[in-house]
Amino acid sequence: MKLLRYGPPGQEKPGILDRDGRIRDLSGVVSDIGPETLAPASLDKLRRLDAATFPAVTGTPRLGPCVARVPKVVCVGLNYRLHAQESGQPIPKEPILFMKATSSISGPNDDVMLPRNSKKGDWEVELGIVIGSKAQYVAEADALKCVAGYCIVNDVSEREFQLERGGNWSKGKSADTFCPMGPYVVTTDEVPDPQALDLFCEVSGQRMQSSNTRDMIFNVRQIVSYASQFMTLMPGDVIPTGTPSGVGLGLKPQRFLKAGDTMRLGIAGLGEQRQRVVGPA
Repeated sequence: MKLLRYGPPGQEKPGILDRDGRIRDLSGVVSDIGPETLAPASLDKLRRLDAATFPAVTGTPRLGPCVARVPKVVCVGLNYRLHAQESGQPIPKEPILFMKATSSISGPNDDVMLPRNSKKGDWEVELGIVIGSKAQYVAEADALKCVAGYCIVNDVSEREFQLERGGNWSKGKSADTFCPMGPYVVTTDEVPDPQALDLFCEVSGQRMQSSNTRDMIFNVRQIVSYASQFMTLMPGDVIPTGTPSGVGLGLKPQRFLKAGDTMRLGIAGLGEQRQRVVGPA
């Protein structure tokens, strides 16, 4: 299933994509695509229903973040071999975890706003893990049982804030609009191998990132298990799993986002995002 949320910001309704790629309204079945809906029993109930029987949504509505009321966003840094190399960093021995503020979450096609005093805005296409069941000290062998599905995340970053202003990475990752999420959550039954997905990112029409999730240093099972040793993962949590090589920071010369740029990014089977970059309010 491809579950989504559509409508104006703060007024999104739950939806599902049917076999013909049309949005169907799920309001009569679930209140939203949030933690409760992502639980295994709820997803099983939805699978037994025929999406074609739900009301069709007309036009091309705005798509909101594909998960509502996300408890936390737990990110993984330097998780692609070639990205670690372009960053001049050693291959991590354990996953590098950091948090991204939930206030940074936005729709997959909403504008990305550079924060005030931004100098080094950057793009990062990432596979997002969407948790469906509580995970606490979970073994790798059982980790995928806790996953409801996957989505695209653009882990937009401000590199000066992240790397040159002291402290941890979170303040370079958490500006408003810095976490476009969606267009939809694709349930695990439609993603048989999350380590075999092509992903890409284009900036103003130029292909910058082109890779496959097989280049991950730590795979989905390892990430979920590892994170659950340090914090309890809850339904609705989202884990962006790191970005491949080709970010602006790693280019020679470096290139960073500016107002007027556009970003287009996608992952095989998970859809695409498109954002326009705008200046600070």
